[in-house]
Amino acid sequence: MISIRNVLVLGAGKVGGTVADMLADYHRIPVTLADRDPPRRALDDPLVRRTVLDVEDTAALAAALAGHQLLINALPFQQAGRVAAAARALGVHYLDLTEDVAATRAIRGLADGAETVLMPQCGLAPGVIGMLGAHLAGRFDDLHDLHLRVGALSRHATNGLRYNFTWSIDGLINEYCHPCAAIVQGQPVSAQPLEGYETLVLDGDTYEAFNTSGGLGTLCETLAGRVRNLDYKTLRYPGHRDAMALLLRDLRLGERRDLLRQVLEHAVPHSREDVVIVFASASGLRAGRLEQETRMARIQGGRLRGVDRTAIELATAAGVVGVFELLRTGRLPARGFVGQEQAALEDFLATRVGSCYAALGEPGSGAAPASPLRGAAFAHTWPPQPRRRARQQPQP
Repeated sequence: MISIRNVLVLGAGKVGGTVADMLADYHRIPVTLADRDPPRRALDDPLVRRTVLDVEDTAALAAALAGHQLLINALPFQQAGRVAAAARALGVHYLDLTEDVAATRAIRGLADGAETVLMPQCGLAPGVIGMLGAHLAGRFDDLHDLHLRVGALSRHATNGLRYNFTWSIDGLINEYCHPCAAIVQGQPVSAQPLEGYETLVLDGDTYEAFNTSGGLGTLCETLAGRVRNLDYKTLRYPGHRDAMALLLRDLRLGERRDLLRQVLEHAVPHSREDVVIVFASASGLRAGRLEQETRMARIQGGRLRGVDRTAIELATAAGVVGVFELLRTGRLPARGFVGQEQAALEDFLATRVGSCYAALGEPGSGAAPASPLRGAAFAHTWPPQPRRRARQQPQP
């Protein structure tokens, strides 16, 4: 058990705000939500206190960390190293949502001799997808192939890119432009982004998938020597990959990422009408027989503390809030670097927010959704419940 009485969340954007509200609603724990920009409106919230903080001000960051036992970093990945170093120096546990490989490497370098936890990559991918991959790997005597696929998609894609932004523009550019870790025929490899193209049908819908960076986190290291082929790919609607290849390669905007960001921000709309798809396929030998096992979850948006949240906001926040609970209750190591796959999937699904990913559990397990607190009334409508159509009565 780790005593955590106060949590500092850095970054009051859509995801950071959802993390703070989810902590408050499901754990009734005081949260400080800090951002460089002042809040647009004053809010009287007994559990979430908002404050202004510039993390590049070393003294101000240290002062903000004081009095908190855990820091959740929801800032852009460029700030991860600085913030993690400050947390380690002051003995504050550190979690973040980064998908950036270099940032994770820097954080790992801080872990030697640390008396607190340094656990980056606590979102969806990397994050929950790593827990799922490790869980499926452990279900085979001889694991041949493990394929992990995640898509954060707008529900309605009508432009030439077949895509609207549902999360960070910088995060998307980062994962489309950096090498991608994988294992091929038992050997670790560095694959090129946008390559490894495939199409697949999930629940009757057609998607394309291709390599993107960072989604596996540390899973390649964990499964080295235990799997023949391991890869992570992003799901998109057909046509998106070719359009992005034109921008990044043919027009060479991958070499001018500031300009690429301007083009995308100017031309591609943001959408809050989204869906998150999580899919995993594993195959190998069980008791001498070749078998395959798949898991899939489709996550929708909903309301949390009276505010509409997108699917990617809820899915990402649930990842790190579930890890918070596992850390607090002693089901994760209490110090040093911790990889996502060190969290057992079944433990994560049993947390108060695990119902977000309930479909990834054992088929037929029938696990009941968790409530925020025993005996507490739901203050929101998330996770969304299936709607039942009212039966039409015949007219006399």
